[in-house]
Amino acid sequence: MTSDAAQKYVGHHQKHTGSISQQRFEEINSTFGWAVDASAGQPLAQLSHWCAFSPMVPTEDLGTDGHPHKGGFLPDLGLERRMWASGSLEFLQPLHVNEILTRSATIEKIDEKGGRMAFVTVSHEIHGENGLAIRESQNIVYLAMPKKFDPPVKRPMPEKWVFQNRLAMPSTRLFRFSSITFNAHRIHYDLPYAKDIEKYPGLVVHGPLQAMFLAKAAGEYAKAELRSFQFRGIHPAFHFDDLVVCAEEQTFNNTLSLYAGVPGGHQTMQAKATW
Repeated sequence: MTSDAAQKYVGHHQKHTGSISQQRFEEINSTFGWAVDASAGQPLAQLSHWCAFSPMVPTEDLGTDGHPHKGGFLPDLGLERRMWASGSLEFLQPLHVNEILTRSATIEKIDEKGGRMAFVTVSHEIHGENGLAIRESQNIVYLAMPKKFDPPVKRPMPEKWVFQNRLAMPSTRLFRFSSITFNAHRIHYDLPYAKDIEKYPGLVVHGPLQAMFLAKAAGEYAKAELRSFQFRGIHPAFHFDDLVVCAEEQTFNNTLSLYAGVPGGHQTMQAKATW
């Protein structure tokens, strides 16, 4: 696709309706190891709306990587790989189990970088039964298929923190998260594909999974619902490492700098939360 053709995708819009059923609510909590309150109408953990809008694409319309074929809502930029790079969210009101949700998505920007990388920015508005609940900006990175694993520079985890949680990332957790988000991207559950085709050393821990652990930990630390949350991937995380989520000491009131990473090692995600 030429650059001019790609830019014609700016402004593309789609709308979906979804919900988090009681069963899906319990599946989310089971996947993350969070306590389950089985009573009706419970508020959802923030970011759980990512599990509400399953991509209803027939299996035969999936690409080799397990993603839906490019060229529908998202452009085909001639790059084989794509993944969620970063995002920012503003929370306006809570969402609840069994609430009917509507998500409107619009492609805001396409930034091509020399034929080996590109970014597509998608804005989302999520409405619940009481109106607008979440504003979200999602950045998707497109990359060429590598000949070998060439990771970014490693950034050390912070030495001082106000909390630190260590979490196992077995392939079963990755499979369950792929299932509850209906995400067929093979790097998360197909080890031969991840190693032989995309040249990763292991199964890749989902960026949204890391972000959900970070947001949950931030809310529990603050003892309050978050007002905003931003995150970006720094380095791939793999199933053979545990994942640490932690926060640095606060420098501003009601603000927390958060990190996910390898225990005693490098960062895999940075985030910031406010409440």
